[in-house]
Amino acid sequence: MKKLILTVLLALGSLTGALAAEAEVHWDKAPSRTNDLPALQTGAKLFVNYCLNCHSAAFMRFNRLKDIGISEQQIKDNLLFVTDKVGDTMKSPIDPKDAKEWFGAVPPDLTLVARSRASHAGSGPDYLYTYLRSFYRDPSRPTGWNNLVFPNVGMPNVLWQLQGDREPVFAKIEEHGQEVEAFKGWKQVTPGTMTELQFDQAVGDLVGYLQWMAEPAQNERVRIGTWVLLFLAVFTVIVWRLNAAFWKDVH
Repeated sequence: MKKLILTVLLALGSLTGALAAEAEVHWDKAPSRTNDLPALQTGAKLFVNYCLNCHSAAFMRFNRLKDIGISEQQIKDNLLFVTDKVGDTMKSPIDPKDAKEWFGAVPPDLTLVARSRASHAGSGPDYLYTYLRSFYRDPSRPTGWNNLVFPNVGMPNVLWQLQGDREPVFAKIEEHGQEVEAFKGWKQVTPGTMTELQFDQAVGDLVGYLQWMAEPAQNERVRIGTWVLLFLAVFTVIVWRLNAAFWKDVH
């Protein structure tokens, strides 16, 4: 029995030490833009230009973009590949076999990614907003890129021209009696075509679009739900007063 308890305590100690040795990255709060039509339109443009080359959104049709104020003609002129039609789903032109060979795995479908990435650390949009802003150069990786939020990820930084090159900055701190490296921020190495504020704004728009795409009817559902609750509240008061009036003469 003593040996069993000692083994458990040693295992817990090793696990605690391993967790303390990892540099944990705090997820930044993603801006809420699912009701901002210009932001959603910008996000849709970024998604088609930078994400759809490798990732599909197989449960979303191009013509659904009319819900965020993009006309059918604008979809045809600006967002479709040569062989696509407005009623088609958003499928990537990349061959899955080629993608697996180049990146080590087939890029996942992004239709529901904003809902599937939620955890105790934050919401799915929080994860995406932090992840897309956490790439850095790493010559040891096949793509030349790595990510603080998703270490050794197979995806390259497709937004690097907008963001430029950055390096993570770490500082040694003592935690649980051990010296560990903690992430402290970023150092800009080469500038991109956007400033840091502009890039964060663009990523916020892209994440807002991914959040909207995961549930296009969400805003309408919330609006209808609000009116239903208000109706039920008023109806409850009416029924309560009718009940009181009906029973007032009954002894």
